[in-house]
Order: sequence, then structure tokens, then C-alpha cells
Amino acid sequence: MSDALVVVTGAAGAVGRVVAQTFLAQGRPVVLVDCSEQALQAVYEGVSGDKHFVVVDLTDTAATQTALGKVFQEKGPAGVLCNIAGGFAMGSDVHDADGTVWQQMMDLNVATVLNTCRATVPGMLAAGAGKIINVSAASAITGKGSMGAYCAAKSSVARITESMAQELRGHGINVNAVAPSIIDSAANRAAMPDVDPSLWVSPQQLAAVFQFLASDAASALNGAVIPVVGLS
Repeated sequence: MSDALVVVTGAAGAVGRVVAQTFLAQGRPVVLVDCSEQALQAVYEGVSGDKHFVVVDLTDTAATQTALGKVFQEKGPAGVLCNIAGGFAMGSDVHDADGTVWQQMMDLNVATVLNTCRATVPGMLAAGAGKIINVSAASAITGKGSMGAYCAAKSSVARITESMAQELRGHGINVNAVAPSIIDSAANRAAMPDVDPSLWVSPQQLAAVFQFLASDAASALNGAVIPVVGLS
């Protein structure tokens, strides 16, 4: 699968850009998916490689199906799907929260995964091969105060990963997830200026795990939710 099409969602984000650029540096064709064309243009200006931009709201089922369907019709099915698009927000106590943050976390973290998988898996099934890598979170292994919505959403991603792995393992498709702790990003450094970022997981470290899970060396892994926590 060394030349198979790679799809990276959240491709303009702190993690997505590093994952995508790692694949591009290997000469892989990469579909870069994000909700902002301006962000994609800014991030990938001057980055060489076989890249294709897709601008779409991944929370919109029909729009995702249409946008990715056009790409797959032109370039063939995806061999690797990296579901990195998502989001984080603190909330109030669970009993005191309105539905806004809950819906937001489910839309950004769960609906995006479901919609991209709906658009991508049929082609993988037809090809008899594929790698799907989702992003859960270390904080979703157990609940955290004022993070109920985020923990529930990322826990859902883990369970979706496990369910899909059982459903697709007989079809040559591996489905796994990474569960990172705090990622060393500009946003997290700004939000937590008093914390030592060397304890966090760098996007490069996380990208290395994506590379492994996308490789033939990970063919025996299916349904794994792998903690990637650095020293945090």
C-alpha cells in the first residue's frame, strides 16, 4: 500500500499538517481535507508533493459524501484514512450543562468520523484493503470534571473504532485509533503557559504512530486504541 491514496482530515491543524506532510515527503498522493481553503493554502504553500485540497464541512453528511466521492472517482479509493478533524471545549458540570457544548463535541469529534467513513469505506471494501486511523483521547479513558462532553465524544470514537474493526477485519481493512494526551501546539501553549510543553506529545511523535498504523508492519493490529501520552 506504499502508493495508495491517503486522506487526512483536519489537514490544516497542528497535527493534521504534520501527518500529511510526512506522507507527502514519502511521495504518497494525499487528499488534504479541511473546512477552510484559506488555511489549507497558507499551510501548504511551498509544500511539494501530490496533494489535492478538499474544502468541506465534515459534519455535513451529504456534503462530505459529494466532496470525497468526486475525489475517489478521479483518483481511485483511499488506501489510508486519517480521521484527525475534531475539537475540544471545556464545559460546566454535567448536570448543569446545556446541550450546546455536548452537540458541538459530538459534531466535531463523532459526526466527522462517521461521515468520512461512510464516504471512504465502500471504496476500501471494493479494493479489499485499507487502513483507518481515528483520534480518541487519553482523557476519554476515564471521565474528567468539566470535560464530560469531550470525554464522551472521544470515548465514542474509541468504541466506533473497536466496532468497525470487528466489522471490517475480514475485508483487509484495519481500523485503529490513537489516544493522545496533551499535544504540543501553539493553542495549548497559549492556554497553559505555566506548563512545561516538553512533557507533552509533539505532532511529530504522533505522526510517527500514524505512519506505523498505516504501514504493513501494523497488519496484525485491529481495534487498538493506543495511548500516546509522552511524559504527561
